[in-house]
Amino acid sequence: MGVWAASLPAMDERLDLGTGRTGTVLLLVSLGALVSMQGAGRVADRFSSRRLCLISGPLHALLLLGPALSGSYAALLAWAFVFGLGFGLLEIGMNAHAVEVEERYARPIMSAFHGMWSLGGAVGGLVTAAALRSGLGVSALLTATALVGAVLFLLPGRFLLRDRLMPEPEEVAGDGQADRRVPVKGAITLLGIVVFAGSVSEGAAVDWAAMHARRVLDAGPELAALAFTVYSVAMTTMRFLGDRLRGRLGGALTLRLAGSLAAAGYVVVLLAPALGGAAMVFAWTGWVLVGTGLATIVPVAFSAVGASQQAAGRALALVTTFGYCGLLAGPAVIGHLAEVTSLRAALVLPVGLAIFVALAGPGALTALTRHRWTPRAEPVTVSRYS
Repeated sequence: MGVWAASLPAMDERLDLGTGRTGTVLLLVSLGALVSMQGAGRVADRFSSRRLCLISGPLHALLLLGPALSGSYAALLAWAFVFGLGFGLLEIGMNAHAVEVEERYARPIMSAFHGMWSLGGAVGGLVTAAALRSGLGVSALLTATALVGAVLFLLPGRFLLRDRLMPEPEEVAGDGQADRRVPVKGAITLLGIVVFAGSVSEGAAVDWAAMHARRVLDAGPELAALAFTVYSVAMTTMRFLGDRLRGRLGGALTLRLAGSLAAAGYVVVLLAPALGGAAMVFAWTGWVLVGTGLATIVPVAFSAVGASQQAAGRALALVTTFGYCGLLAGPAVIGHLAEVTSLRAALVLPVGLAIFVALAGPGALTALTRHRWTPRAEPVTVSRYS
């Protein structure tokens, strides 16, 4: 996904997409993910998140061959949707499995898993910048990424948990736990709206950081790709620190700080064009703040949702659906707003949504934790090879 995002400026030039068409391509990726997520949660709960990860990982990587080999805008649209289908399955599988592992550890570690995701994005951005600078075409780069990625997904499979920590809903019926599902669902929906706002802001950074550098700041393709890279590095770093931060501040205060930093970062990015020769450095600083702020929103939300539900797959699918509605609508809306106004003006939208996260996030998290589900069994200490 890091290579895909950082390759967008080069893809734009190869197929002459423009901001509007690029926004539509991104919309279809998110739409495909949203469609497959609807069934992925039930698959994870019924057949295990382990199986879902083992199948969807290599599949998702290989589906990148479609966009890589697309020779027209129409073909790219079709393959973007299929590529999104694979990603939706993998997204639910990974996060459902992460919830099970965090329950075993009985302490915050969700952010570290998302940190590894961000690390992949940062590496993808660096690889893309280096490959494009060396003269490798974007199609060749994406093809190599698809083939290598499919193999890499197979390596950690045998280390995934083989059993399941959380029972199915019917297994706890009659013990008083099932009666809590209605208020829990309401609290999850409230938090889902916050995740929606954060996802629009995150999608704007992932999909438009490089394009902003290219079109607004007139940077070359290599420097434009680095705008996404510095954002990813900042997000990666913060996610590896996020579990400790959440342990000290609590989830509510962490969300307030996250939204505030992200909003400040977007303001810095919007002011960058006024700084002349220092504009690119100023914009990179802004994307660092954005990445630092947005890093903890999804891990905090997913961890809280997984801990509150006995069927983590379906609960995560619900909140992730909110998130992907944000990713579906946000980047596409920004692209079309940029078409009628400017990309700089369109990026005002994530500023307001980041402020909303800072204001509404703590209350949403508090409402959910009132209905936290606690497993009857004590956490199990397991070896790294379980």
